[in-house]
Amino acid sequence: MAETPNTPLLDTVDTPTDLRRLKPEQLRQLADELRQETISAVGTTGGHLGSGLGVVELTVAIHYVFDTPNDRLIWDVGHQCYPHKILTGRRDRIRTLRQGGGLSGFTKRSESEYDPFGAAHSSTSISAALGFATASKLAGTPGKGIAVIGDGAMSAGMAYEAMNNAETAGNRLVVILNDNDMSIAPPVGGLSAYLSRMVSSREFLGVREVMKRVAKRLPRRFQSAARKTDEYARGMTMGGTLFEELGFYYVGPIDGHNLDHLIPVLENVRDAAEGPILVHVVTKKGKGYAPAENAADKYHGVQKFDVITGAQAKAPPGPPAYQNVFGEALTKAAASDDRICAITAAMPSGTGLDKFASAHPDRFFDVGIAEQHAVTFAAGLAAQGMRPFCAIYSTFLQRAYDQVVHDVAIQNLPVRFAIDRAGLVGADGATHAGSFDVTYLATLPNFVVMAAADEAELVHMVQTCIEHDSGPIAVRYPRGNGTGVALPEEPVALEIGKGRVVREGKKVAILSLGTRLTEALKAADTLEAKGLSTTVADLRFAKPLDEALIRRLLTSHEVAVTIEENAIGGLGAHVLTMASDEGLTDSGLRIRTMRLPDLFQDQDKPEVQYAEARLDAEAIVDTVLKALRYNEAGVVARA
Repeated sequence: MAETPNTPLLDTVDTPTDLRRLKPEQLRQLADELRQETISAVGTTGGHLGSGLGVVELTVAIHYVFDTPNDRLIWDVGHQCYPHKILTGRRDRIRTLRQGGGLSGFTKRSESEYDPFGAAHSSTSISAALGFATASKLAGTPGKGIAVIGDGAMSAGMAYEAMNNAETAGNRLVVILNDNDMSIAPPVGGLSAYLSRMVSSREFLGVREVMKRVAKRLPRRFQSAARKTDEYARGMTMGGTLFEELGFYYVGPIDGHNLDHLIPVLENVRDAAEGPILVHVVTKKGKGYAPAENAADKYHGVQKFDVITGAQAKAPPGPPAYQNVFGEALTKAAASDDRICAITAAMPSGTGLDKFASAHPDRFFDVGIAEQHAVTFAAGLAAQGMRPFCAIYSTFLQRAYDQVVHDVAIQNLPVRFAIDRAGLVGADGATHAGSFDVTYLATLPNFVVMAAADEAELVHMVQTCIEHDSGPIAVRYPRGNGTGVALPEEPVALEIGKGRVVREGKKVAILSLGTRLTEALKAADTLEAKGLSTTVADLRFAKPLDEALIRRLLTSHEVAVTIEENAIGGLGAHVLTMASDEGLTDSGLRIRTMRLPDLFQDQDKPEVQYAEARLDAEAIVDTVLKALRYNEAGVVARA
């Protein structure tokens, strides 16, 4: 869907070393060609588009000015790194982005020396760059740490924790604030660029350093006055007072698409003795591609698309996405219950809460990239009698685990956790997979942990969360579309800790948690064809377990298999513990646990990931047959 563009200058650049051989006046053409190559590549593979287009000139400028990879460049989150990958020896593989065996959609240490730090979660770049800068300083070796962080990522407390600690790195640390939402800076122009060049110049910094040394010889009250005079003089014309208070020398704002402005400022910063330094650049998401400029939200992450028209490939019609089922169920319930609130950490559409925000704006809270705050904020709402839903991706909820334990679980507050993207996530790979939430939540006292087997179950579980006022409760559900079952007209709250049997048999019991139920039923069909009568149970709850149901199944079947889309320590571990505690295995019952493997799976098509994880119907059948020692003659051998 995307033709390869004509890129004669880019064709001569394989690494930043080649880039640094170019003349400054050639960089504009290089940036234009790099932008076209990025658009073409993402049109072929899908992926993140707008954020990468917004940093094309910045990417060129950084690699042109700094000595990468000796200067360590850290991209915050990393979804804007496609132009960076093209310039760092990976152009020949750029059309394998986010595919099995291909390039990651984020930075990845094992992929290139130009990716010194893997990133796919927000707001980690300054801490990592500080670590690199300090290590180089302590070792007495050349090299800076360069963090490129967006204004959205600056909403997270971790960024400020790092900045508060940054003075020790001296001039080895450079933070580039990529302001692409105009949330911090006013419009910038020639005067701003001139001031930025002036205050970052060696001459200005040299004079400033002399004045600082002179001021040290003055009485203390004059030292303070001199410092404030310098800060306020620059702050009045340029801003940045907050960053100055955190120990940074602030430069900006400057136009992040104007190479004539970027290059001299970055050269001054590279050569400065002052440090650490924060350079504030203003960019536009989707820059240079009209469809992405006009609809930044729709072109943040895209399917394959036609480069000429911008039309994205549409998925075939099918069942609704789980996130939308959740959002619609909660929005409907909130119409008759004014205690229901919804909280998200910068993912309103990703969690399906955009509908809630439109219908109930006074009870919707997007707290920014601040999961820790989101959880404790929800705890405060719950303590005051509200019914807060904290909707966060499983992988991002990990960032707030301390708050989940101390601010919610220990106090037994009825915070409702809607855990999206639970399980494998296909093209986004290991960093976004929700592999651990059952393990890290079901181990906590006071918690109720549910997993929806289909979209109808999710609607009932939302209602269960609403009516559960006696402590914290969580429901997990996957990325993607439902199974196609009819949605209930009226939701019904489930009995806490009670599962259901969806198929009754006598010899084999499959105990499923979550959306592997469909595969469990397929496996049961195959086993029945082999003469192995099979029960399939949807346990619904990882905590509390339906002990009566589990006890019955374990004591009335020869083989019991648990299956879940979660790492070790989840449902299987809890069932084994219960069986051990009650001596249920003493009669020779064979229990097998099926779960995600003990590794981080790379991106691929979902069906490939499930096969690799041995969580599909074929693997279930194989597990049962091996447990029974089923031979080729179709009979069960004696143990």
